[in-house]
Amino acid sequence: MQDTQAEKNKHYHLLSRNIIFITLIAAITPMIIVSMFILDNFKASYSQRIRDNFALTALNHRKNIDFFLKERLANIRHLAIQYSYDILKQQDFLHTRLVELQKAYDRVFVDLGVVDQEGIQIAYAGPHALTNADYSKAGWFRKAINTAYFTSDVFYGLRGTPHFIVSVRNTLNGKPWILRATIDFGSFNSLVENFRIGRSGFAFIINKAGKFQTKPIAETEAPLNILKSFSKDEFKQRPQVTTIKDSSGKKIIYASISLKDDDWIMLLQQDLNDAYADLYSTQRIALMIILIGSVGIALTALILSRRLIKRLAKADRERDLSHQEKEMMSKQVIESSKLASIGELAAGIAHEINNPVAIMVEEAGWIEDLLEEEEFKEGRNLEEFYRALRQINTQGKRCKDITYKLLSFARKTDSRIQEISINQSIEEVVYLSSQRAKFSNINLETDLQEGLPILKASETELQQVLLNFLNNSLDAMEKTGGEILIRSWLDGKDIAISIKDNGPGIAQSNLTRIFDPFYTTKPVGKGTGLGLSICYGIIKKLGGGIDVQSEVNKGAKFTIRIPISKDKAGMDDRADTTISFNTNFG
Repeated sequence: MQDTQAEKNKHYHLLSRNIIFITLIAAITPMIIVSMFILDNFKASYSQRIRDNFALTALNHRKNIDFFLKERLANIRHLAIQYSYDILKQQDFLHTRLVELQKAYDRVFVDLGVVDQEGIQIAYAGPHALTNADYSKAGWFRKAINTAYFTSDVFYGLRGTPHFIVSVRNTLNGKPWILRATIDFGSFNSLVENFRIGRSGFAFIINKAGKFQTKPIAETEAPLNILKSFSKDEFKQRPQVTTIKDSSGKKIIYASISLKDDDWIMLLQQDLNDAYADLYSTQRIALMIILIGSVGIALTALILSRRLIKRLAKADRERDLSHQEKEMMSKQVIESSKLASIGELAAGIAHEINNPVAIMVEEAGWIEDLLEEEEFKEGRNLEEFYRALRQINTQGKRCKDITYKLLSFARKTDSRIQEISINQSIEEVVYLSSQRAKFSNINLETDLQEGLPILKASETELQQVLLNFLNNSLDAMEKTGGEILIRSWLDGKDIAISIKDNGPGIAQSNLTRIFDPFYTTKPVGKGTGLGLSICYGIIKKLGGGIDVQSEVNKGAKFTIRIPISKDKAGMDDRADTTISFNTNFG
């Protein structure tokens, strides 16, 4: 049996593991595949959005810078058109115009100057002493004298500080002259420097030779290395976006777009991790959700598998129990047949014993009559004869009483419902068990309430219940002796019967199982485990219940409650109650 149960447990464990594995594969695999597909598409879409946003940002920022440069050039162009060469070359007038421009544009203009065709600055307004400065060899002058409007690269020049020039060329008597203005580098640089993207993104400007035209706010890769990553001839109107790995291995995303008629290139730079921060955060959240979902699926699979295994095990137990119940019914039929046979045998034995006992009593009476004759009256042992005859008569009556009770018990081996006196049934059971109690040194007492109502039940089944409980108490105290008290009383609309002993009691761990079929604590061969189960069924069938109070080494009190007949008490069948018994039970 133990090997069979171990094999079942092993089978249940293997089945549970297979259910969990299949559930995990069937549920988690599609979830992971779908999640990865969605995340991959989301990453591609997000990457494209980042690139588009980077390009759009570059376009918008170029508009701001181009507007700044074109507006400064327009300021100078307005002066060159509105005022003549003779007026502009006047120092005081030029100074007044510079002050007006500085007030209007927050000191963006550093100075103003008029340069003739020879490159000599014939008029100057500004913080430096640059009147009559010779720019004939300056690169910007050679380009500006040949161009109607010109904006130079950032250079140091005579000032020794970074600056750039915007100029307008005009003519006087066929000879060119230039009105130029120096733009404050700090103002221009802050325009670019204040532009930020995320935590790490910034912008800077270089020329096509890779020289910085603004100062970057952080370290960046060599400009020429950056330009190599972009396609040639693509720095014009349409911005480009690319990702470059710098010398430290960090990935950086760049956007490039041309400025100042393709002379300058503006670069936008941002760490890839910063640009993709929201994507990475979303991926982490998604992975966490997948993980939590997987754990949830695993727990669900575990719980469902255990519940399923419990149901299967319960079904198997019920099937086994059904088989055991069939066996129990077969045994009950056999036991009933045995009881019937024992009853017939007891009746036969009682008759056989009763006849010779009756003859013995009659013969004793005849001898007593003979002793009345004269010839025996003078005998020395006459008194002893009378004593022996009285003892024969007494023991004969006792044998007659025993055979009468055996016959009475034998006639009650059927289960027909009849009106019975509960006290009379108890007395008969106590009488049949009294000799065994005496031999086991057990004091068997009764306390029966008189005038109890008549019950409608099977007297045979009721006596079977009482005998079973009483025998269990006797079995428990067979070696130690003790006391058993049987009581009966009217408890409301129930007749109550209690069997109380002071034996070893029942362990709490056994109380919930003592009425299970085939459960016994008696040695092998001494108990079938069916007695209490049958008794419980009989009492339940009568609409009654069984209560018990038990404590180890202090005994047990077993109480049966049976409702009075329905036609007298008008009561429904009682629900069963907590059940237990004393120590070694059948």
